[in-house]
Amino acid sequence: MFRKNDSHHQPLLLSPVRLLTEKQRQRLEASWAGVFYREFFRRLDETPFAVLYSDKTSRPNIAVNVMVSLEFLKAGHGWSDEEMYDQFQYNLQVRYALGLHDFEAGNFELRTVYNFRRRLSQYQKEAEKDLLAQAWAAVTDEQLAAYGIRTEKQRMDSSQIGSDIADASRLQLVVTAIQRAARLLDESQKASYADVLAPFQEGEAEQYVYRVKGREATQTALQTGGELLAQLLAELGDAEAGEAPISHQAVKRLFADNFCLTAEGTVRVKGNDEIRAGALQSLDDLEATFRRKGGDAYKGYVVNLAETCDPRNELQLITHVQVAPNNTDDATLLCEALPELSRRTDLTDMYSDGGFGSPEADETLLDHGVTLHQTHLRGKAPDPTRYNLADFQIACDETGQPTYLGCPGGQIVPVQPGRTTGFVARFTLTHCQTCPAFQKQCRVRQMSQRPVCQLEFTRQELLWALRRQNHLRLRQTPGDPRAAIEATVRSVKHPFGGRLPVRGLRRVTDMLLGAAAMANIRSIVRFHKRKQKQRPQPVEQGWQEAVKKDITRALGDALASFLSFLPLSSWVRQPILVTCFSC
Repeated sequence: MFRKNDSHHQPLLLSPVRLLTEKQRQRLEASWAGVFYREFFRRLDETPFAVLYSDKTSRPNIAVNVMVSLEFLKAGHGWSDEEMYDQFQYNLQVRYALGLHDFEAGNFELRTVYNFRRRLSQYQKEAEKDLLAQAWAAVTDEQLAAYGIRTEKQRMDSSQIGSDIADASRLQLVVTAIQRAARLLDESQKASYADVLAPFQEGEAEQYVYRVKGREATQTALQTGGELLAQLLAELGDAEAGEAPISHQAVKRLFADNFCLTAEGTVRVKGNDEIRAGALQSLDDLEATFRRKGGDAYKGYVVNLAETCDPRNELQLITHVQVAPNNTDDATLLCEALPELSRRTDLTDMYSDGGFGSPEADETLLDHGVTLHQTHLRGKAPDPTRYNLADFQIACDETGQPTYLGCPGGQIVPVQPGRTTGFVARFTLTHCQTCPAFQKQCRVRQMSQRPVCQLEFTRQELLWALRRQNHLRLRQTPGDPRAAIEATVRSVKHPFGGRLPVRGLRRVTDMLLGAAAMANIRSIVRFHKRKQKQRPQPVEQGWQEAVKKDITRALGDALASFLSFLPLSSWVRQPILVTCFSC
């Protein structure tokens, strides 16, 4: 049965926090723990998680806000499950961040965390909703509103990150697939293939690979392994994806990625140039992919972050976390991110590097009324000795349709739809003939049968020209609004060292959401420290406030001291609520 956790609203009188000195309490409140409690834990809405529990009267759930917060704290600090549980049990800062002021309340077994993850996973599969991602977005939106952060200008960047998989060669993957396919055979099948399987089952897959020396031997082993794998798959049959075990699906996919059947029915090993980027990289992580970037090879995923960057903001926060297989293009990531970012924020300008531009991205940006500012552009640079469309002044209406074109020579003419595709702008012939650049530099051409000069261009050329103009304006502007996003990406990846301790797209996403949440918390902590340094210290406090505070503290400390001398019976150890002396 679902029950909301609101016990943290009333602190306890007898607690380790109450025994701290005033200076210690102030430091605890200003630390990441106090900020996390105020800015994340208290803002977290537990209600959407009610779908994970029965609506019948039964044993209440462990506090959902504690479970969710622990998942994010684990990711943000790079803890293992055991480390997370120990921190929860014995670390006062962690318990304070979760609204727990003592070491007795709210305890649970570690398996409760595993059960909670299982429920989240099952619900996501059935309802196709990521509750952790929704919770992160809702809390972040409240933080943006609470601090008055302007979200019109944002920056975006992506980075490669690996999952918890081995860096296996093709042969190692094939041997592993043979071993797993053999486990799916029935006893009679295992007996008939015993002699053939024996060389592949002597130890781990890497041990088999170690014994294979040289390129020719490796190619022969691949051929032998592929033929055996084809036989084993034939024995297992053609079960559908929903019916076959995950291991069976993985083996079938691995065979299709690395081998093909000829017209004669024989098995052929695919060449390295035939292996697609989305080929299976691990039988334990079916969503991890391969990518080369900057001369380096990566196996795993790509994380894409968006962050506010308006210079008027005193505080910048991450607004979007996106994870995909690492062979996903940056421009595709931008297209997928824009609908949610436009819905949740007031985004009008996005700053990125050259990888996020594409014709598809141009159309998506136009649909959402967002201008892309790139520090670099992909593709071949235009000829600097000739005018291109980006050298013209382009005016567009609200729908993105071009209305006027201004040439470098000073003519401004209307833009009309072309006869077939694209657009056309017609310039005065006499004006063009007097322009010194008309004959050699300008792409405007004189019509043979009409006394006009005409410029035709497609929509794709238009969008490219607009993107190039934005790029040139950004280069001419002092500073680089995008630059700081790289440090933000590093801060999110830092707890994991570039490789996550989990596998699969869902778990990788959850871990990076938690790391992003903690990155925002640390940004808020630094913001408050800056404000504290800037704030002038009060010379004196109003005597009424001072007396009220001193009396409350003195009474509480006196009662705690008195009770400490009494024999601690069970009733003393029960939670005692703080009495309010200020009313």
